[in-house]
Amino acid sequence: MAPPRQAQAPFAKDERVLCFHMEMLYEAKILDVQQSETGEGWQYKIHYKGWKSSWDDWVPQDRVRKFTEENKDLASHLMATFKMLQSGKAGKQIKKGGKTTGSDLSSTRGSEERMPGTAMQTGRGPRRARDYDLEHEDSFHSRPSIKLVMPDHLKALLVDDWENVTKNQQLVPLPHAHPVDDILNDYLANERPKREEGSASMDILEEVTAGLREYFDKCLGRILLYRFERAQYHEMHELWVSGDAESKHKSACDTYGAEHLCRLLVSLPELIAQTNMDQQSVNRLREELTKMTAWLGKHATKYFVNEYETPGQEYVDKARSA
Repeated sequence: MAPPRQAQAPFAKDERVLCFHMEMLYEAKILDVQQSETGEGWQYKIHYKGWKSSWDDWVPQDRVRKFTEENKDLASHLMATFKMLQSGKAGKQIKKGGKTTGSDLSSTRGSEERMPGTAMQTGRGPRRARDYDLEHEDSFHSRPSIKLVMPDHLKALLVDDWENVTKNQQLVPLPHAHPVDDILNDYLANERPKREEGSASMDILEEVTAGLREYFDKCLGRILLYRFERAQYHEMHELWVSGDAESKHKSACDTYGAEHLCRLLVSLPELIAQTNMDQQSVNRLREELTKMTAWLGKHATKYFVNEYETPGQEYVDKARSA
């Protein structure tokens, strides 16, 4: 009897793909394919476009993505954020808590309300393939090393979140039962008794949570949404600007919840690395974010939705045409 035929690898040798390196997604080419050591799944030898062969690396399958328009948009959004934060504007907002510096994230990214699903435009004309290439090696080496520990079950929830929205075409029900404002208020109530009033530790706690509120409100519509969610965002945004006095939902922070907050948290290490914050401030911020992420992980059952909603055909058509 002939041995069972092995399943074919999802990606092939010489295929053009996108591959995660840290929190960024870059264009790459598959040089070789082999089964993983456990015999479950596949490994791919990757060459990142624009880098020397000394950076070629074997990566697990979960870091590789098909070279599709949707994935190219995601890569472009991440790269646009990288370019935006090279100026350090967004980092200053986190560093200074709720004290706005007067900068708007749209100053370099370009409003996604005007350009849905596209990358940042430059003086050279429309988006080009280079938008999702790797940055130069020199700039990569000069970036501070930042690592935010994310509990495994939060990572799993983020993967489920991605699949629910992008593959299953479902949405997080809004307004959220436990919006970001409530989550941050609960975290403050949990942490304040552990810190001395008026201490530097207390000041940092309050500044970081205030900065996260500000940052979440400014980032949500520009870098935290999947394309399928944009129509839903526009519906929410219309409610915010309508000025309904009876509505308690007037911003991203009091409408969206843990799913979108986690998307911000996993992006922060890469985003912070592009700011001009000094190393001491970065270290303090990382400590606070690590504490908050661990706390959120312990209370994930409370704050994450149990079930995503499936929108009607009218919404699906609107989302596809956007």
